[in-house]
Amino acid sequence: MHSVLTMMGVTSAADAIWVTVGLLGQLMFTGRFIVQWLASERAKRSVVPVAFWYFSLLGGAIVLAYGIHKLDPVIILGQLPGTVIYSRNLWLIRSEKRAGQ
Repeated sequence: MHSVLTMMGVTSAADAIWVTVGLLGQLMFTGRFIVQWLASERAKRSVVPVAFWYFSLLGGAIVLAYGIHKLDPVIILGQLPGTVIYSRNLWLIRSEKRAGQ
């Protein structure tokens, strides 16, 4: 197990924490697809629940933090636009709910 972690660049406790953070972000992304799939199955049509956008934002922000920590431009450039889009979608949903009240 130790050699596998070393191959992944884990050489300290701080590295292990950051790998855990990165994996948590990836799990959030998996969670968003599961939430969307279950909501669609219940509705018997394609549905994008608000929880999908929260999972997207949290997963994107966590993976972005990991990318910034690793100074990985591929991760940073891949996640940064998404977090803006996810935030904007949540803002639009919130604005729509306020207007409907």
